[in-house]
Amino acid sequence: MIIPKGKLIPVGGAEDKGTDLEKGLIQRNNLIFFEQGILRRIVDETHHKQLSKIEVITTASTIPIEVGENYLSAFSKLSCPNVQVMNIRNREDCLKEEYIRRIKDADAVMFSGGNQMRLTTCFGGTEILDILQNRYLNEEGFLIAGTSAGAMAMSNTMIYEGNAANAHLKGAVKVTTGLAFMGNVIFDSHFDKRGRFGRLAQAVSCNPSCIGIGLGEDTGLLIKDGNDMEAIGSGMIIIIDGHNIRHTNIADLADGSPISVENIIVHFMAKGDQYKVAERKYLEMSEAEYEKTNVE
Repeated sequence: MIIPKGKLIPVGGAEDKGTDLEKGLIQRNNLIFFEQGILRRIVDETHHKQLSKIEVITTASTIPIEVGENYLSAFSKLSCPNVQVMNIRNREDCLKEEYIRRIKDADAVMFSGGNQMRLTTCFGGTEILDILQNRYLNEEGFLIAGTSAGAMAMSNTMIYEGNAANAHLKGAVKVTTGLAFMGNVIFDSHFDKRGRFGRLAQAVSCNPSCIGIGLGEDTGLLIKDGNDMEAIGSGMIIIIDGHNIRHTNIADLADGSPISVENIIVHFMAKGDQYKVAERKYLEMSEAEYEKTNVE
C-alpha cells in the first residue's frame, strides 16, 4: 500500500471567507476567521505558509469569475500574496501549457464548489490530473483542498446525483468515478444543511468497503497519510461505516423500492476529533486539546 506524502482538505461548502464583521472581528459560527477558520488552516498546512503559491480552480462553478474573486479576497485578508485563479472551463483548457506549468509549481490547489461532474469530465485522464495525483502521492507538504463539489470529487467513488427526499429508494443515489485522490471513502457535502444522511447511507450500503464522510458547512477534514483525519471548522462531520452491515436488501430490490439496512455504524465528529480510516477507529479530542483550542 502506497502512503501519500501530501495532504487533503475536503470541506463541506460555505466556508467562512471573512465577510461577516462583528465588533471589529471577522468571525462566524464561533470561530475567528483569521486564527481558526478553514482557509487559515489551509494556508498553515502549506509548505511555505502565507508565501505559498495557491491555485484556485473554479471549473465546477457556473459563476467562475465571481467565485474566483471571492477566494482572492478571502486569501488576501490572510495576507497571502501568491494566490491565483485557474478558470479552466473544458478539456481543451487542460492542455494549455500555462496551466500545466502552474500546477507543477503550486504548493497547494483548491477546487471550488459547483457541479462535481464538471470536474471529472473536464480533468479525467488529463495530464493535469496525473500531475496532481503524482504530487499528492510523492511530495511531502503538497496540499489539495476542495469545497462542496470540489470535496465530493476527491474520492474514487463519487456521488453525483441523489435527492435527499428520495434517498431511501433504491437507485435514487447515483455514483461514478471521481478524481481518485482517496480510494476507500465517499464524501458528501452540505451534509446536515441539506439532509443528506440517507443519500450517503445508501451509497455506503452499495459500497460497504468505503467509509462515508458527511461534511457539514464551514467544516472540513485535514487528511494525512491518506488515512489520518482531523476535523476542522465550526460544524459537524458524520462518519458512516458499513463494514459490519449484517442485512441489506439492496441487491434484490427493483429500482424505486425502499431499502433496508442493518447495523450501520455512525460517528459524529466536531473540531479536533480524529478518525483513522483503515483502522476504522474514532479518537475524541482530549480534554487538554479541547481547552487549548477554545482559549479566548
